[in-house]
Amino acid sequence: MTVKSTPGASRLPLTEANIATLIDVFYDRVRVHPDLGPVFNAAVHDWPEHKALLSSFWSSVALKTQTYRGNPMRQHFNKGVRFEHFAQWLDLWRQTTDELLEPDAATELQHYAERIGHSLKYGLGLTGAHGGRDLGLPVVGQ
Repeated sequence: MTVKSTPGASRLPLTEANIATLIDVFYDRVRVHPDLGPVFNAAVHDWPEHKALLSSFWSSVALKTQTYRGNPMRQHFNKGVRFEHFAQWLDLWRQTTDELLEPDAATELQHYAERIGHSLKYGLGLTGAHGGRDLGLPVVGQ
């Protein structure tokens, strides 16, 4: 699905159907992203099913529909996800939400994504400048 927003075009309010549209467009972009694409394409074997699951996830987060059943942290273990992928994913998410959604809806989903991304990075041990947990200890010799 290709959706292009033009200046002055109306943007979508936050509804379950529009979240599904957002997820469809966003993950079509992820699939062809030079760094994110290889990680996601190796991990996802059924894109329609994955998009439906993520639509449920984001509807549960943003609209409190409580339709998502799953464990996002477990789904990201051992998938080749690196620290820098989070910033790339979030940049693409911001771009897509800004393009498709009403400004308040885009901002809301961006804030949720930032918090969720932070939690995932921490849970995967990918915090800190070098991708590992910052233990707050001084580095000897520096």
